[in-house]
Amino acid sequence: MTESTEHRDKKIRVEDKYKLLYWPGLPGRGEPVRLAFEEAGADYEDVANCEKDGIKVLLKAKEACNAFAPPMLQHGDLMLSQTPNIMLYLGPRLKLVPETEEGRLLVNQYFLTASDCQNEAHDTHHPISVMDYYEDQKDAALAKAKSFRATRIPKFFKHFESVLSKGKGEWLVGDDVTYADLMLFHLVDGLKYAFPRRMKKLEPEFPKVFGVHERVAQRPRIAAYLKSDRRQKYGDGIYRYYEELDGDE
Repeated sequence: MTESTEHRDKKIRVEDKYKLLYWPGLPGRGEPVRLAFEEAGADYEDVANCEKDGIKVLLKAKEACNAFAPPMLQHGDLMLSQTPNIMLYLGPRLKLVPETEEGRLLVNQYFLTASDCQNEAHDTHHPISVMDYYEDQKDAALAKAKSFRATRIPKFFKHFESVLSKGKGEWLVGDDVTYADLMLFHLVDGLKYAFPRRMKKLEPEFPKVFGVHERVAQRPRIAAYLKSDRRQKYGDGIYRYYEELDGDE
């Protein structure tokens, strides 16, 4: 049976409010979605942080849409999960991708690369098991963090520095900010929280990467968001600060 035009149109109706369903009190994998909404000035609800029973709504929605884990996006009848998938959907609608197919694919490519680095950042404090406490795997975390600081952050940053150097403007793709730039901002911002000494040492080496972070932070809507209570603080999420995991190398 083919989907009716009425039902299909309802799924993509532009006046429907976007609903982000993610764990309360954490930036995490929901933060790139928030940044996109804020930059675009979109009407959205961060359900778990806005509703009294938001966590119950989140868990119910997770089961209903067969999502493995949050974040999830609800827009009309449409329910999506996985941050890159959500951004693929939102990019054109929020005008955070170029109009060309090649441009959209490049934005997705760079977003995924930054996400890879973010995943490795998480593994510095949980290198063995996400179900165990940090203290139970601290020795492995120390070794993982040292390698991440010394080799992995510079490798990812060198890649993005090269992309920015070869581009025609100040952004990763084209002349306008895209959701890939917002993700790079989030990556740099999170790493500055988790590894302040290392990031301070790296900043002179990668001026274009840190330049994206600075420019995104200064964009009017993002600047207002960062000062608002809608912005969740770093703490027990992906980006965590442990003094013993930071270093200059």
